[in-house]
Amino acid sequence: MTRRIWTALVTIGLGGCASQGPRVAPAPEPRSEPRSERPADRPLPPAPDLGVDRALADTLFLRRLASDSLSDRKDMDILERLRNAAPASDSEALTVGTDLAEMFDINVARYAEHGRVRYYLDFFQGPARDRMAIWLTRLPVYEPMIRAALAANGLPGDLVYLALIESGYSSTAVSRSKAVGMWQFMKATGHDYGLRADRWVDDRRDVVKATQAAARHLADLTRTFNGSYYLAAAAYNAGAGKVSRGLKRLGTGAAGDYEEDDESADQVGDANGDDRFFNLSDTRYLRKETKDYVPKLIAAAMIAKQPEKYGFQPIPKVSPFTVDSIPVPGPTSLDVLARRSGLDRGAIEALNPQYLRGITPPDAGQWWVRVPPGEGARAAQVLAELTPDERIPGFVHVVSKKETLKAIGKRYGLSVAELVDFNPSINPKAGVKAGTELKVPGLARIRGFLADDARETAGRRARAASGGRHRVRKGESLISLAERFGVSESQLKAWNHLGRKGTIRAGQFLRVSPIREGRGRSRVQSAKATHVVRPGDTLTSVARRYGVTVKALMAANGLRAGQGLKTGRRITIPA
Repeated sequence: MTRRIWTALVTIGLGGCASQGPRVAPAPEPRSEPRSERPADRPLPPAPDLGVDRALADTLFLRRLASDSLSDRKDMDILERLRNAAPASDSEALTVGTDLAEMFDINVARYAEHGRVRYYLDFFQGPARDRMAIWLTRLPVYEPMIRAALAANGLPGDLVYLALIESGYSSTAVSRSKAVGMWQFMKATGHDYGLRADRWVDDRRDVVKATQAAARHLADLTRTFNGSYYLAAAAYNAGAGKVSRGLKRLGTGAAGDYEEDDESADQVGDANGDDRFFNLSDTRYLRKETKDYVPKLIAAAMIAKQPEKYGFQPIPKVSPFTVDSIPVPGPTSLDVLARRSGLDRGAIEALNPQYLRGITPPDAGQWWVRVPPGEGARAAQVLAELTPDERIPGFVHVVSKKETLKAIGKRYGLSVAELVDFNPSINPKAGVKAGTELKVPGLARIRGFLADDARETAGRRARAASGGRHRVRKGESLISLAERFGVSESQLKAWNHLGRKGTIRAGQFLRVSPIREGRGRSRVQSAKATHVVRPGDTLTSVARRYGVTVKALMAANGLRAGQGLKTGRRITIPA
């Protein structure tokens, strides 16, 4: 693909997909010709005009996706409805379709007329229709890479559709249970498969790493359940222990004998014992979401293989996904790399969503950064010419109320004299006023991040030790308490109803952690925190850092779509 195509591609939020190794983009196997039948009252959506110029067509197609691919909230709303949807009847009707048996490498034909499968076919064509159409347009970007990873682990390629029902092929999807990425890994499971997730890096957002981890995980689960891909899929959703316990209570066990007493088994066969999943799903031993997980997979696969039959456009023909990966020492700013290499900043950020702070971690060793194909050699050469100081840009610190030069220097690992060197207009004897903008060298930003992390860790320990309450001592202020407990002044004011001035007195008891309700759930706070914009901050990165949506962040600050953030500006973080 051309360079302009890649700029369009990564701008739409499909990025974060590459590996340290060779490019991964084998062509998928040819699709079976879809049947032309479809509901007469449901016309096909307008077809993308691919035209004669394929390069231009790809660019226009990807630009058309841009406004939609960024709407993770829409994806997650429909996916949440998908998780909570429930068919009115569990009726089962096993039928055999020779064409389906030849079309799929998972056992779709045997269960195509199952009551739950038919329900989710209707769901995808009804409430989820708009999002399903978008997910189908994302599919060809990732399908070759995913099928290659599945094949490398001895798995059928049609498990590619698991990612559709998990995330709609979104690399930045976050569920209510805090599962992250295209394959919706929880932090613990991701760690088991080599996915790092901390304040610097979240490999669950890295499409290629997460795909490789998901393929290994599915292969392990398939072996656990004697080759049953459907039991493996159920275990991917609920956990192997839950499915194994259900099978044992059912009397078959994960490795137990299964007797085929259904005549239809002779026609299509249940060689991998997938019927055991449907037997188990008729019991109370699985959650509703897990009971319907495989029917959702089958329904999604049937639509993806025959979109026109179900009233969708044919899968668009787009160039498969490839990237270059270059070794980068830490810490290095992605913004600096993009600017010095003449690459689009948004493109680099979208290709590397795993770097949560837009900077490679300060850990020893090297990291891999993805760039558009053909740009790796030049970007690596530019990077090699940068000094450590040049790899991290300087930034502006906005002085808070009652903040001193000594405190600011301590935060960034600088002396007062070093701060004055960078800000010669400041008189250290006179101090600094609130709102003053101080220039801070780039590497000090890393020390600031590390200090923030240390304070947050210490704050969690202090809150735990205090039971969530603290008695104010003489000389303590909201600023000092916020720093000690790793929270913001706004949060302390909100939790303790202190009002705008936030006056406290010695002997007063303050709550220093959210009020807990029920089984460990935090009550939503009414007050709002603030954030001082740093160089490189974007609406997406700030929203991600504070766990809010971009839409909520824009609404709280009166911002428009596409509007940038000015360094040093204070923006409100909605509760």
